[in-house]
Amino acid sequence: MEIKTFVQVVSNLPPEISVLARGATGVGKSQIFKQIGAKLGLPVIDRRLSQMTEGDIIGLPELKDGITRFAPVDWFVRACNEPVILFLDEINRASVEVQQCAFQIVLDRELNGMKLHPETRLYSAVNEGTHYQVNDMGPALTRRFWVVDLEPTTEDWLYWAENNSDIDPLVIEFIRQQPAHLRHKGEMEPGKVYPNPASWDRLNYSFKYANMSPTKCCGKETPAGFYALMTGFIGVEAAISFNDFVVNYDKQYSAEDILNDWSDNEKAILQLTNDKHNDLIVKLVNHCKIKDWTVTQTSNACSFINNLSGEMIVSFFNEIMDTEQLDNIRKVHKLLGKKVVDIVNASEKVDWKTK
Repeated sequence: MEIKTFVQVVSNLPPEISVLARGATGVGKSQIFKQIGAKLGLPVIDRRLSQMTEGDIIGLPELKDGITRFAPVDWFVRACNEPVILFLDEINRASVEVQQCAFQIVLDRELNGMKLHPETRLYSAVNEGTHYQVNDMGPALTRRFWVVDLEPTTEDWLYWAENNSDIDPLVIEFIRQQPAHLRHKGEMEPGKVYPNPASWDRLNYSFKYANMSPTKCCGKETPAGFYALMTGFIGVEAAISFNDFVVNYDKQYSAEDILNDWSDNEKAILQLTNDKHNDLIVKLVNHCKIKDWTVTQTSNACSFINNLSGEMIVSFFNEIMDTEQLDNIRKVHKLLGKKVVDIVNASEKVDWKTK
C-alpha cells in the first residue's frame, strides 16, 4: 500500500484497532506515524522494543504497605491517562519476553491492571525481509493487528519533500529525474551502503549542518568532502550520480523563485525557453493548490504570466480557476481577469472557460 492511502485508512480506523506496518528499512515508517499523529492532533510516544527489557515495559517492583507490586513506567501511564499514539517500533526484533508484554497491551489494551485511554491508538512497525535479524511473530500476536505491507512510491516521497522546507530543492529535483536512486531494489551485498528515503533525509540534514547546500553548488565543482559525505549515506553509485547531477546542473527555477524573489530572478526567467516557461506554470499551479498566496506573491506570479503569450496566459488562468483555492482564485482574477477576456475576444482560437 502506498503512503497516501495508508495515512488515510489508518486515520479513519477506530482507536481500539491496532496497526502493524511492515516494510523495508528506511521507508520512513516512524515519520509516517508522526504524520498520522499530526493529522489526528495526537502526540506520539515512540518506543523501540528491540532496545528494551521486560522491566522497561511492566516497570520495576516496589514495596508498598508490605506488598510487592510493579511501579508502572511513565510513558505507559501517560498513554492510559490521555489520548496518544503509542508507537511500538521493531516489535519483531524484541526479545520473546518483551514481545509477551507487548502481546498483553495489544490483546487487552492494558498491562498490570492499567488500561489504555479509550482514544489512545496503538501502532507498531517491523522491518521485513531476509536482510534483517528478526524474531518471528506468532500468529496469535499478528492476528490482533490490522496488518499492511508498505510500498512507498517515489510520488509519496516527492510530496513529502516538497512540503518540507528543510529538504534542498536540488535533492528533490534529482530524485524526480532519477527515481531509481531513491531506494535500492533487489539483492543487497553484506556491508554495502545503499540509498533509501531515510538515508536521503539524513544526508540532506548533514549537507545543511556542513553548509554544503547542493543548490548553492550547482553548475560548479562541489566542495571538498561533498562526495565523501554522500558515500556514507547513499553509497558509491548514487553518490557519483548525484555529484555529476550537481556539477552539470542547468539552473531550474521553482515557484518560490517567482513568488518570493521575482525582482531578483525576472531577467533570467524571462530569457528561458517556452518549454521552461510552461514548466514554471505547472509549478505555480501546483504551489497554488497547497499554499495560500499573499497579495505580493500573487502580484509576482501575474507579473511573470503577463510577459508570456496569450495562450499561456489563458492556460495559466484556467488552471488556477480549477484549483478550488478560492482566495487565490480571487486574487488572480482581479489581476488577470480583464486581460484574459481581452485575449479571448481578440481570438476565437483560444479555448477558454470561466468559473
